[in-house]
Amino acid sequence: MTTRPSPSRTPEPASFRDPESRVVYSADGEVLRELSARGREDWEAVESARFFRRALEDGRIVATEEIEPGVLRHERLPFVSYPYEWPFEMLRDAALLQLSLLDEALAEGFVLKDGSPYNVQWRGSQPMFVDVGSFERLREGEPWAGYRQFCALFLYPLMLQAYRGVAPQPWLKGSLEGIEPSQARALLPRFRRGVLTHVVLHDRLEAKHADRQRDVRSELKAAGFKKELIQANVRRLRKLVERLSPKRGRSEWAGYREAAPYTDEDAERKERFVRDAGAADLVWDLGANDGRFSRAAQAEYVLAVDGDERVVGDLYGTLRAERSRTILPLVVDLADPSPGRGWRGLERTRLEERGRPDLVLALALVHHLAISRNLPFAELVTWLRGLRSRVVVEFADRDDPMVTRLLAAKREETHESYRREEFERSLAEGFEVERREELGSGTRTLYLAKPRS
Repeated sequence: MTTRPSPSRTPEPASFRDPESRVVYSADGEVLRELSARGREDWEAVESARFFRRALEDGRIVATEEIEPGVLRHERLPFVSYPYEWPFEMLRDAALLQLSLLDEALAEGFVLKDGSPYNVQWRGSQPMFVDVGSFERLREGEPWAGYRQFCALFLYPLMLQAYRGVAPQPWLKGSLEGIEPSQARALLPRFRRGVLTHVVLHDRLEAKHADRQRDVRSELKAAGFKKELIQANVRRLRKLVERLSPKRGRSEWAGYREAAPYTDEDAERKERFVRDAGAADLVWDLGANDGRFSRAAQAEYVLAVDGDERVVGDLYGTLRAERSRTILPLVVDLADPSPGRGWRGLERTRLEERGRPDLVLALALVHHLAISRNLPFAELVTWLRGLRSRVVVEFADRDDPMVTRLLAAKREETHESYRREEFERSLAEGFEVERREELGSGTRTLYLAKPRS
């Protein structure tokens, strides 16, 4: 018997694929999980397991409690993100978290139903496993059903960047199923570590059995398949993933602070301007780069967004070393952001639909979007206004060194309207400016503004 969401609760659109363990939201926004009879049996077994209690205590599994028979309540995390918004380092750490939990679970007779990175979320730089309904008791003779999914959504994307220098975000954004074994075989060098076993042989086995009606689980059980084989494979995967490192080319924005076209004094004035904007629950720092102004914000939580995958990877590494739990770094191209994906476009939602900010920082951003990506001021202001939050925005004049460089690559007439008075006119149509400050360089101006009602 499967669960039907209570009429007073709203189903999570991404949770319908596991009818044994459906996520819903209460009227006051609590994150709940409704279990079927079988799902509850698995929960009661795993809830008392030593590995599960340890992982709850150290924060590797989201805080969870049973509030009524068959209904769990989870901690609500500040912001939901997706694997195609993570740099290599975050995807690798999420993979290692799952493999570690799976190894510990196997030792006590449990297994994961799947191997999806969508089962991991973040509190700042800390990965956290959120799909407690994925744990079930291991059935003797059965393999790990999540192996193929782990390869498609974790291993192959990591290998693609490690071995070919191709960032996996576009692949993961393009297909929620990840990279197929046949695709990985065509993309990856055959004689690199792990490719023969997890790609070539995997693809051969799929091709061999594609047209056969076979009960593989029954065959494995009859052959005496043991959990030790799963454990050995999981440990090999973990060692392989640990050894993978990102292969990246030149990044224009790595080390931007050293090359920034303003003085240390101006940078400190920007920090003060951000702090003086006041306290906020959720801040979006758009074009966050090394996170300097994310740290300056008086915020409970900061979404540090940048379109450069290497920059975000470096920022994550720094935040991880700091054990930061308040800044979440994400790879997002604001001119081509994450769309609605999956069934009816609702399983994976747009950035704006996952949590509205109280304050948006758009520092050293407008000129890049307006010139490099040809976004008119009016379009940018309309989008910012749609977030319904206060903004701290920076405008760089035409004679600013960075703007001069960007304009040099464009036809002169294309950006004739790129001028401060034009920007201020557009900003005034959507926002009421509360404060304005010109930096000492004389080429950059900061604005604190609130959306017009």
